[in-house]
Parts: sequence; C-alpha cells; structure tokens
Amino acid sequence: METRLPITKNASIPESKPAISETLLISLLLPTRGRPELVKRLFKSIIDTAEAPNLIEVILYVDDDDVESHHLDGGSLHTRCIIGPRQSMGTYNTQCYRASKGQIIVLVNDDMVMRTTGWDRELRTMHDRFADRIYLGYCNDLLKKGGLATFPILSRKTCDLLVDPYPAAYAGAFIDVHLFDIFKRLQHQGFDRFIYLNDVVFEHLHYRTGKATYDETYKTRGRFQDDSVFIQLSNSRRDSAKRLLNALQGRPQEPVSTTSAVDEPRLPGRSSLFFYFKRTFLDFGLPLRWRTYLWVWFTLRHSAAHGLLRFVVRNGGNTKSSS
Repeated sequence: METRLPITKNASIPESKPAISETLLISLLLPTRGRPELVKRLFKSIIDTAEAPNLIEVILYVDDDDVESHHLDGGSLHTRCIIGPRQSMGTYNTQCYRASKGQIIVLVNDDMVMRTTGWDRELRTMHDRFADRIYLGYCNDLLKKGGLATFPILSRKTCDLLVDPYPAAYAGAFIDVHLFDIFKRLQHQGFDRFIYLNDVVFEHLHYRTGKATYDETYKTRGRFQDDSVFIQLSNSRRDSAKRLLNALQGRPQEPVSTTSAVDEPRLPGRSSLFFYFKRTFLDFGLPLRWRTYLWVWFTLRHSAAHGLLRFVVRNGGNTKSSS
C-alpha cells in the first residue's frame, strides 16, 4: 500500500517566482546506512513538496557493506551515490559536500521528511537575505524547533569560509551543535546570522518521539561518544567564528589548517567536570546564556555517562533549548 505523506502549505511563500536566485541548485547531503525504505520515503517527500525538483540534487554516502542501499534511485531527482568504507559522520558529510555542486547546502537524515510545499523556493529566498551569503539557516523539525539547527543549511561560501564545516572527528552526533555554537559566537560579536524558518517543516521522525522504531542504525550509535570531541573542538569553533567575522568586516584571513584540530582527550574522572566548566562556562567568546547551558548540559551528560543520572539524559547529541 502506498503511504501518503501529509503536506503543509506555507502561507508565507509567495505565488510568484522570485527574481533572484530562482535557479540556484540545492544540494542535500545524505549519509545513510541500512535504511533503504526510509530513504525512499524521503525521496518521495522531496518530490511531492518541491517546487523545482530539477534544481535539487541528493548526494548519498552508502557503506560498501550496505548492499541493499547501493542502488537507491531518486527517480526524477538527480542523485549521486558515493559507496565507500564505513566512516565517521563528519567524514560522510564532508565526502558528500565535496561531491556536491549546489550553492545551498543542507544536511539531511534518512529519518526525516519534507512537509511544506515550496520549501525549496523558501530556501532560495532565505539565501538572498544577506548579500554576503553568510548565514546558518534551519527549518522546523517539530522536535527541537527553533532551539537547534537539526538540519543545518549553509551557503557554499559559508562552508568555504569555515574550511572544515563537518569535522571528521564527530563519529555520529554534534555537527548541528558544532555549527550552532560557531554562529552563537558570531552573534556575540554583534552579527546575528541565524535564520529560522518556523513555517517550513522538515519533520524529524525520531524513535524517541515514537515516530520510528529503534533499529540497528540507532543501536550502533554511542550516546556519549562525541561529547568530549565537541569540547575539544572549542578552539576550532572559535577560529571558525573569527574567519566569518573577518569576512563580514572585510579583514584579511589568516592561514588555516584544512582540518579541525582536536585537543588531547580527557581521561574520565573528576578532572573532566572541571574541564567542561573551563571549556564551556569560562568561554567568554560565547553569550552567557549559551555557555551556561552548555556547562550544565555537559555536566549532566557526563554524570549520566557514568551511571549517576540515567534518567536525565535521553536525547543523545541533541539539545532542548538554545535561545
């Protein structure tokens, strides 16, 4: 039986086509493993809701041992499938990005669907909001909503300025929080480049909301494995925010490494709690509310990882609020 997806009409999207950026290619980066049916569901939602599916490309990364996913076909959608060894989530997204051609780059999941008719037109309109094309856009995922850029949208120019927008050190989570943190730093410097499209719904059908089954892909992800990586990349995020700030202020860029440097890992124990405090709450490059949130959140996650607060942390690498 064919599954029909409900579609949300966005009243804020104009009927006439915009004169600017109407032909820009949108690249959806999609690492996937063991979920061919979910990918087909996503493809269908894209085709059903996009105004110009011919101006959308989907770049997939599929593990070489995931044979059932090797022949995924988007039909009328332009798709490219990269087949390779199992990698970190950061590496998957980086490989997809390098293979993409669009000027608007969107990280997507196989456990999501597009609900809003004309979402692609809205993304192109968003792309024109700032002449310098430096922004972090995101849509309403019906879970984190405005609190986190769950499916981050960047211009290619922003990706190039960040140099390494999707660090390979992230095994499976925190890329969304990583990018959000960079733009929080930029916001703290007086440049608010967040664009939240509340009326454009990219629904996250996550198992923790009862919208999906707890499958093998979810099971193999370590809940806390990327916590220390996020903390260790704080200096990298500081440098990334500085590059964006330099671009906005017309200043020359300093030479940078092509990959994000990860500090030496911290051993578990009481010293880790002070490490979290020092690298979050005492990070004065961040707004007070955000760094306070990070400090409390990571302290709770650290405690939960060591069996002290099993009932507190339930959402892996996701946050509940970041305003």
